[in-house]
Amino acid sequence: MSIFDAHCDVLCKMLMDSNIQFQNDHNLQVNMNELINSAIKVQCFAIYVPEAVHPDLKFHAALRMIDLFYERIIKPNPRLKLVKSKEDIKNLKLNEVGALLTLEGCDAICKDIVKLQTLLRLGVASVGLTWNYRNCVADGVLEESAGGLSQFGKQVLGVLNERNIWCDVSHLAEKGFWDVMEYGQFPIASHSNCYSVCKHPRNLKDEQIKALIDRNSVIGITFVADFLSGSSTATIDDILRHLDYICSLGGEFHVGFGSDFDGTDHIVTGIEKASKYENLIHALSSYYSQTQLDRFMFQNFASRLPI
Repeated sequence: MSIFDAHCDVLCKMLMDSNIQFQNDHNLQVNMNELINSAIKVQCFAIYVPEAVHPDLKFHAALRMIDLFYERIIKPNPRLKLVKSKEDIKNLKLNEVGALLTLEGCDAICKDIVKLQTLLRLGVASVGLTWNYRNCVADGVLEESAGGLSQFGKQVLGVLNERNIWCDVSHLAEKGFWDVMEYGQFPIASHSNCYSVCKHPRNLKDEQIKALIDRNSVIGITFVADFLSGSSTATIDDILRHLDYICSLGGEFHVGFGSDFDGTDHIVTGIEKASKYENLIHALSSYYSQTQLDRFMFQNFASRLPI
């Protein structure tokens, strides 16, 4: 059983603490040792620039995280291979793990399209337009009077369309979501759950889930307890409820997982780190066929990389 995990925040942790070592640091839920001891075949690594970073330094912080990705994650680990396309995934050998670089929020590019182009040339294969708040591209889900994409945001979306890059709608305000549905060619939700199951602003409403399904897209259920249960604790049963709900809307071929490992302290009991994914697989196997499990855990995301 292979796993495609659509979101983790290892790079941000390594940016904020230079003492963290990717090989086997116990402070990381995803490290090389954890990957080796899990069924993860492709792990997405997000570039998330913390809100506390001064705006003038955000692009530099993004570049620093990319340097960490290549120099301290990829370079020392020959079993880790950069992934930017379906062909790269297909070419992974039995003992190799794919590493896919993503951008979580366009704060780092401000209003400079060249900065976006630079990040794409450096290997970014998926771009989330916002984190929870407003930037030059769009509004995040926690803005009180949340609007849609700015004119610059539509320019950004045009670049993503031209370059065959995923546009990640997780964290995006609802009006911006519908703008992406109108103008974007490759939308996904890397780490979002169901609003009908848990009424959290980060979760997707039924109409949004159905729109992503209609666009042949994919939604990554995330392990953040607050988005699963509405509290600081959650169980694998909570994950099952969100998975079942997306499937009930017609999403069997459109749902996967984006753990958000290393991005939250409120993680699911029993899946506290990457190697514990096996507990989720075991639970799902009681309700779903092996073919369905393969779709959920891997194929639904892996088959939809646009290039």
